[in-house]
Parts: sequence; structure tokens; C-alpha cells
Amino acid sequence: MEFAPANEHPLDPFPQYERMREAAPVFHDEQSGSWHVFRYDDVQRVLSEHASFSSRMGGEDPSETGHLFASSLITTDPPRHRQLRSLVTQAFTPKAVDALAPRISNLTEELLEGIASLGTADLIQALAYPLPVIVISELMGIPAEDRDRFKQWSDVIVSQTRTSTTNEDHQAANAEMTGYFLDLIERRRTRPGTDLISNLLSAEIDGQKLNVAELLGFCALLLVAGNETTTNLIGNAVLCFTEVPGTIERLLKEPSLLPQAIEEVLRFRSPVQSMYRVTVADTTLGDVQIPAGAPVVAWIGSANRDERQFQRAARFDIDRDQIRHLAFGHGIHFCLGAPLARLEARVALEGILSRLPGLTLDPGARLERMESTIVYGLKSLPARWQAA
Repeated sequence: MEFAPANEHPLDPFPQYERMREAAPVFHDEQSGSWHVFRYDDVQRVLSEHASFSSRMGGEDPSETGHLFASSLITTDPPRHRQLRSLVTQAFTPKAVDALAPRISNLTEELLEGIASLGTADLIQALAYPLPVIVISELMGIPAEDRDRFKQWSDVIVSQTRTSTTNEDHQAANAEMTGYFLDLIERRRTRPGTDLISNLLSAEIDGQKLNVAELLGFCALLLVAGNETTTNLIGNAVLCFTEVPGTIERLLKEPSLLPQAIEEVLRFRSPVQSMYRVTVADTTLGDVQIPAGAPVVAWIGSANRDERQFQRAARFDIDRDQIRHLAFGHGIHFCLGAPLARLEARVALEGILSRLPGLTLDPGARLERMESTIVYGLKSLPARWQAA
């Protein structure tokens, strides 16, 4: 048996997930040596039991600065994880996130104003990509002229499939991003501002400041997670809403349903499809024994379609309530930026639904998924509506 979700049907990996949940819910890929986990309960356990499933990147030394994520939140275990997370939590408190709402609304309005009269556009390029990139760049104090470079770098970094970008591409993107952030950190060290990087530079944990590797890890994680996930959430939502007849009309009639509909998008087409862990000791999942030091891939995209957890799991249903999806992870690594992603998606989708009447996908559009098994998003989303 082989598992290759990016190769079979890139836009629809979900039937293969279903087959794996039934035939091999804990599957060992002998070629790569990785273990793949597909059922909701098992994925939740892998994501949350940090004592058994470590987030360290294959045992990399976190003091090394050669890899951008070697000392980031997603690749750190307690107790250091708890200390690091407490530092950046203040930037994403409900109050801090709510304070961004007016700026997000203004940006959405500006971006939609540029296309509303056209009657057609690629909604990824016109809105879903620039909105979160601008928001996270402004939070981090990154100049406007550098935003496009970050989109290119983050696309390469998340495109980890067997068939897409090469190791050289990843190394080049890592090196360029590392160099850029090292320069930015030094500039903020001598001329601090009110941005997130300046705040992290002055922050202390038990009397100690963050080291360079940890600062780089924060920068890379905030930038990549801050734009890729939200871009894909917005695009995936438009795809889901236009696929199911009557959904847009219903949301226009009952706008209070939109937050619940976004949660169903997160479940149905999770922007993050998989997360990586390493077993700390010999571990049993289901009735399968996994040895210590084994790489484990937890398939969030599969868990969120598990029929054992969700009735009619393969159906997109905006009336579904109590959606206990794992789209933002689970446990101590639950996504810190989830409130911001939800806010940006809600504001963007409110704007799309109200400013683009009669919204449909372009009938001739050939939808292509980003070349990644880690994230799920569209390269482009050509759409049509009644021009203003």
C-alpha cells in the first residue's frame, strides 16, 4: 500500500484519506520511514501528547540558526515552549486582535474597491493573498516593498511534496529569509519601534532575552503562518460557498451564520493538512507499535473528515454546530494566531459577499491546488459577479 495524497487527486485528497482511515489508520511508509496517522482520535492524541510525540525537528539542535524553524514555537517542547508562547501571547489577546478590526475592514474595502466594477478577478491575487500579508507585515514592521518577497519565500517553504520544489529551492528560500530577518533584527536592535519584532527583542524570560535562533523562529513562523493559513482559509471558503447552491444567498440573509460557516470551512477544507512529530519513546497508537525516534505525520485534513467524529463528514454543511475540528491544532501547540485568522476571514468574506453580488466561480476556471501536502489552498480563484 502507498499513500501519496498530492499525486493522486491534488484538489480532492479526501477519498484517499477515507481509504487510509479504513484500511491503514496508522500506516508505515517504508520508503520514507515515516508513520502516517489518519483517524481523529489518533491525530488529536499525536498533536496534544507532547510527552510522547515531540515537536523537535528530527532532533535538530535548537541553538543552530541554519534552519529558520529550529527554535520556533511549533518545534519546541515544554518547558521552553511555555516560556516562548507566553512572550508572544500578548500580541494575540482578544483585545489586541479586536483592535486590528478597523484596519482589516479598511484594507478589505480598499482591495474590493479596486475590483468591484470589473465583474471578474482572481480572488486569491486580488484579496485573499494581499490582505493577510499586509496585516502581518504591518504587525512585524516589515516595509511594504518587501511583502511580495515574503509570499514567494513562504510558498516555497510550505511546498514540501515529493514532486514539487527541490531541496535547493528550500535552502535558497531559507537562506534569503534568514539573511533578511537577521538584518531586520539588527536594525530593530539599534532603532526599536512599536512593532512585534522590537517587542520580542526587549522581552525577557526569567531574566534572559531571546537568542538569535529563537528570534528567527518567531519571525519565520509569524510570517509564514500569518499569511499562508489565512489566504487559504479565505480562498477555501469562497470555493465551499460557491460549490453548494444556496449557501451565499443563505449567508446574505442570515449574516450571523458566517462565523459558524467559517468553522465548517476549517473542518471541510483545512488550510493546514498535516503536522509533524517525533516519538519520544516506543509508543502504541491503536494496535500499532511505533518505535522511539520515529517521524510521525498527523493528517489533520483526514481527522476533520472522520465519520467517527462527524456525521455526514464528506458533506459541507453550514448548519453543523459544535464543530470540534483540529484545523488549528490541539493542546499546547493550538495556533496562537487562530483569533486573527478568524477575524480576517470573517471581515474579508463579509466584504466579498456584500460587494460582489451574484458571485460564482468562472465557468472556464481550472482550479489547481498549491503544490504542498502541508497546506491546502488554491493557486488562483477566478470568479465572476455582477459588476457595480
